[in-house]
Amino acid sequence: MSQISYDNNAKLYLIPTPIGNMDDITIRAIKTLEKVEVIFSEDTRVTGQLLEYLNIKNKKLISSHNFNEEKNKDKLLKYLNNGVDVGVVSDRGTPVISDPGYILARIAMDNGYNVIALPGPTALISALIVSGISPNTFCFYGFLSSKSSHQIKELENLKMYKHTLIFYESPHRILETLNNIKKVFGNRYISISREISKKHEEIYRGNIDEVLTQLNNPKGEFVIVVEGSKEQINYDLLTIVEHVNMYIKEGNSVMDSIKKVAKARNIPKNDVYKEYHNL
Repeated sequence: MSQISYDNNAKLYLIPTPIGNMDDITIRAIKTLEKVEVIFSEDTRVTGQLLEYLNIKNKKLISSHNFNEEKNKDKLLKYLNNGVDVGVVSDRGTPVISDPGYILARIAMDNGYNVIALPGPTALISALIVSGISPNTFCFYGFLSSKSSHQIKELENLKMYKHTLIFYESPHRILETLNNIKKVFGNRYISISREISKKHEEIYRGNIDEVLTQLNNPKGEFVIVVEGSKEQINYDLLTIVEHVNMYIKEGNSVMDSIKKVAKARNIPKNDVYKEYHNL
């Protein structure tokens, strides 16, 4: 078990950057960009433009994206071992969330260095709170598979989720993805946010059919928010093993799933345990 201790050792900072409107950057993010000596950047050109806008000079920028992040291990540890504070940024938004940064953060943690996450812009929260869909419980899934057959399987596993679902999608796949969601989930109520915080920001709300009629020549980055399932499951159609496995697919542990089945069926937990483990 690791414990955070804010000592004088070098630190790695996860620094959110604006997803569109430059005014969204926090004062703390600016101060941290000024403080760190080295910045691992998803695209050094994009980061260079941001630093120029903020009038921050003389920073060492190192390219670190999905295809070379693992290879940057030695570079990162060299700086941290020498007492140099390091920043990690993605092109837009919060690092690690559907963006590079996770591997570098793990490397720093595993080698005993403090990793400090700054709060800041992230598209999923903005899209959720403006969707008109219940935010009480939600699941952020990120990008679905780019292959339609794999995407269908992913959606089948999510079909019965009761909580709000959030996906990211690119403009050239948005229409196919919406049609796949409709095919698997039915014509549910959704919200789509396009180009959040930018000049041409748009929000579409309605059932999937209604939204599809509004999306002509879609451009920009999209966040899809989908209401949770309202279907009632007939547990009599499931065996106890199938019922337990259904909850496991939703991310619950085996024991938690067994407890849920016992409660849903109003039977002793021990009976479910024995049936599931074939005792």
